[in-house]
Amino acid sequence: MSFAKLLLVLLLLAGSCLPASAAPLVAGPGVPPISRIDPTFWWVGMKNPKLQLLVHGPGLAASQVALASYPGVTLDGFQRLESPNYLVVNLTISPSAQPGKLQLTFKGQRKTTYAYELRARTTPGDKSKVQGISSADFIYLLMPDRFANGDPTNDMVKGNRAPGLARDSMYARHGGDLKGIEDHFDYLKELGVTAIWPTPVVDNNMPKAGYHGYALTDYYAVDPHYGRNEDYVRFVQHAHEQGLKVIHDVVLNHMGSFNYLWLDQPAKDWFHQWPTFTRGNYRNGTVNDPHVSALDRKIFSTTMFDTTMPDPAQENPLVATYLIQNFLWWVEYTGVDGYRVDTYTYSDPTFLMNWGKAILDEYPQLGMFGETWMQEAEGVAQQAFWTRNVFPPVNGFKSNLPGAIDFTLRYALLEGLTKPQGFSEGIAKLYYAVQGDWMYEDASRNVIFLDNHDVDRVFSELGEDVRKQKMALAWLLTERGIPQLYYGTEVLMKNFSRPDGLLREDFPGGWPTDPKNAFTAAGRTPAQHDMHEYVRKLATYRKTHPVLQTGQLTHFVPEDGVYTYCRHDQQGHTVLVMLNCNPTAKTVPLNRFAERLKGYTAARDVLTEAVVSDLQTATVPAYTALVWELR
Repeated sequence: MSFAKLLLVLLLLAGSCLPASAAPLVAGPGVPPISRIDPTFWWVGMKNPKLQLLVHGPGLAASQVALASYPGVTLDGFQRLESPNYLVVNLTISPSAQPGKLQLTFKGQRKTTYAYELRARTTPGDKSKVQGISSADFIYLLMPDRFANGDPTNDMVKGNRAPGLARDSMYARHGGDLKGIEDHFDYLKELGVTAIWPTPVVDNNMPKAGYHGYALTDYYAVDPHYGRNEDYVRFVQHAHEQGLKVIHDVVLNHMGSFNYLWLDQPAKDWFHQWPTFTRGNYRNGTVNDPHVSALDRKIFSTTMFDTTMPDPAQENPLVATYLIQNFLWWVEYTGVDGYRVDTYTYSDPTFLMNWGKAILDEYPQLGMFGETWMQEAEGVAQQAFWTRNVFPPVNGFKSNLPGAIDFTLRYALLEGLTKPQGFSEGIAKLYYAVQGDWMYEDASRNVIFLDNHDVDRVFSELGEDVRKQKMALAWLLTERGIPQLYYGTEVLMKNFSRPDGLLREDFPGGWPTDPKNAFTAAGRTPAQHDMHEYVRKLATYRKTHPVLQTGQLTHFVPEDGVYTYCRHDQQGHTVLVMLNCNPTAKTVPLNRFAERLKGYTAARDVLTEAVVSDLQTATVPAYTALVWELR
């Protein structure tokens, strides 16, 4: 065996070569191996016929590229980059092209032949795939590593920078995986959940804190601690078979510092480079501030998100195409139903418009909402700016993102439940936040929430007051928009983001050695079970009553710390909700709401199932939500 062939075998055994799904290559003596091609494969019949291949291998740039005759596919040329280890190959795949394998030849002194696979699409004809996300859904957000360990064989990943588990550390892997989530599909369905949002499942081969998923090291691979690519495809398929949708969490703005694209950069202009590490200012208002400092604007959008999160230069057309293709690839490959876009506001604005258009042109039914996290003082207008809205373009930017993660409503609700009531304070803040819905193209596409993996758990924010948490949950499941529940809120999981990150603790019962199992009624404390049943009852009611999914919202100016609103539809269904944010009970005359109560003579309390025959007044206990179905 020649030295070159021996070297190729050793590289293959070391795992630093082709992904398992890639086609084989044939290399002549002395020819460097191709380590990978991104995208790893593609499909015929995509709306955009252009395909950009990023080919990586030591010394590859010295090669010439040729394409063997393949009907419907043409080679548009290739491009060398600053690094000697990359080539960009451009193809056009006409609508007449059929599935098969393209023969690409890379020729220097010797030649390497690579069989690149074109597959048949499955999403256009399979109604179970890419179902979309809407206000009819109830999303359950979980961190795969912290939810349940269903497959102990992936607990130890040889060669990984953090190969094993350490459940006593909040920054290490704990062992949760895709199989663990799937093992509890029945739990989620029984709770009333219709869609699962795992934090990113792509490879995060980082030495520390890779469990959270937001420092990706391979755009085209599932994290091996969770499973393989094929496992994820099956996971989505099995979820669909069980009536559950899947939301794929995507990161556009940054990557992990152990991503091969950062370790061996195609070119300096693929990333925003500063002389020394410069942390961003996290001020998305610099994008549309008419008085902004140029330096502040630059620091917001061109710095590393954190010390281990490089910032791709999305204004570079090659980088933009690489990212757009990747996120088209995941939809077609898996059939996921929606995208949650991490740190949406940090990306290059022009890129955001092009990325959103490309994704929705190909998959108009895909649900999509973005993290538009901002400070409470910034308000509804700033949040609406980052979604489809009624505003004219600002600095050439007009967002095409369908919905936002509604931080403004969360801030307002928490103020209503924790601060003194006043004319414009307390629950009045929630009224004003909802009043701002006029700025959105469609506020019902916003995702509303009480807590998530980045903010303090709501039970702790509310001083561990069960009454307040129930009221917050009643709001979540009756307000306009798409409700999202953070894992464990239904069983009173608590804690704060600082100083130790305990808001990301393991779900009790997700590991065989756990002393308690909150997945079962027998494993919950009475208080946990009571909260679980409260969520289940309301979520089930919402699931079977479209008026809470798509009904119009009419709300009334809060009075004396009581906020009242109705969801109603043209079929004559109305649900009345009253939030009493006071430490004492309130008796409220109902004649003020006559415009919505007209024609109704009674009600049924959705939570207690008691029949209400007198619609003259309503007495609402302290820190309680009243939910009535009018009759």
